[in-house]
Amino acid sequence: MANPSSVPFVDLSLQHAPLRAELMAAMAAVADGGDYILGNSVVQFERAFAAACGVPFGVGVGSGTDALTLGLRACGIGPGDQVILPVNTFVATLIGVLQVGATPVFVDCELDTGLMDIAAAERAMNRLTRAVIPVHLYGQMVSPKALHALAEAHGVTIFEDAAQAHGAERDGIKAGSVGLASAFSFYPSKNLGAMGDGGMVVTQQEVVAQTVRSLRNYGSTRKYYHTDPGGTNSRLDTLQAAVLNIKLACLADWNCDRNRLAKLYDDALKPLAAQGLIPMTNHSGSGHVYHLYVIRLTRDCAIDRTRLQQELAVAEIQSGIHYPVPCHLQPAFHHLGYQPGDFPIAEQLSQEILSLPIYPGMTEGHLEYVVKTLMGLVQACPVLT
Repeated sequence: MANPSSVPFVDLSLQHAPLRAELMAAMAAVADGGDYILGNSVVQFERAFAAACGVPFGVGVGSGTDALTLGLRACGIGPGDQVILPVNTFVATLIGVLQVGATPVFVDCELDTGLMDIAAAERAMNRLTRAVIPVHLYGQMVSPKALHALAEAHGVTIFEDAAQAHGAERDGIKAGSVGLASAFSFYPSKNLGAMGDGGMVVTQQEVVAQTVRSLRNYGSTRKYYHTDPGGTNSRLDTLQAAVLNIKLACLADWNCDRNRLAKLYDDALKPLAAQGLIPMTNHSGSGHVYHLYVIRLTRDCAIDRTRLQQELAVAEIQSGIHYPVPCHLQPAFHHLGYQPGDFPIAEQLSQEILSLPIYPGMTEGHLEYVVKTLMGLVQACPVLT
């Protein structure tokens, strides 16, 4: 197949073009109305997104990182508390724990999914453990059944990091409804993305929602009356909420398209398994929303990742690595005392994983071009023995 054109890693224009008139009208309404901070669109979106997650309360904040920090604080997590989290995650998860003054306790991940190893989390529990943060990575949830069993056995709070899992489901349970509260990001490239930054805490409990509402607005429950010294300025912009209200109606269809494309990738890449190129495993069926489509280049693969990524770039195919350095090896967090070798699975994955293009509206021609290019590069190298 000839190159049908370059294949971007993400193409947001395919989402926005059909919605352009609606988006422009929604933004114009905000501009004309003048309710730029905590306006009516924010209230509407908070209710709609919480309902989509299967929970009663949602509170919009300035970013996904703020959703983690303010959400944990509202759940009562702070200094002296230990919080278990996977080492295989974006650094924002760790930053949220550190910003509330809690002590992060890393655990390793599963080799086939990259998700938190529940057995490792159980081994890490002690009397100081107050919460566990499952990160629903790449668009797939950590098993809710396993999480509930863990939390009930040890009396800890589940706080979900669902920044990559908008609309995801597993075991019939929606992302955002597993624990006491959850953090979402609306960074533009997310499955549900704004045209800027934004985040939300969704929760089962009104008191948590009320606390986040106060914390996001200078610790204030009413104007010029401040009750929480931990308050800050972190509010979802009305303009972004108006955009997200329009896009939320499309989320289910976009997620279905991602899942369909992932199945095409899975089927097309099967012949390369014997040569060490293996997609991450889907344990969630249609509930996996594939924020990212991730493959592993194992030790049996004759072509190394750096060269493969370079050759893909030559073929005008963009790719990514999520993530090349596990949290415990990031220079900023050496003070936590972890060493190379502490989390061998996460460290192995960081050297093997590669994210391929996937986005709503991606054509089958583009996908076939990516697959054919991969096959040509991998099969051109002799099988390692």
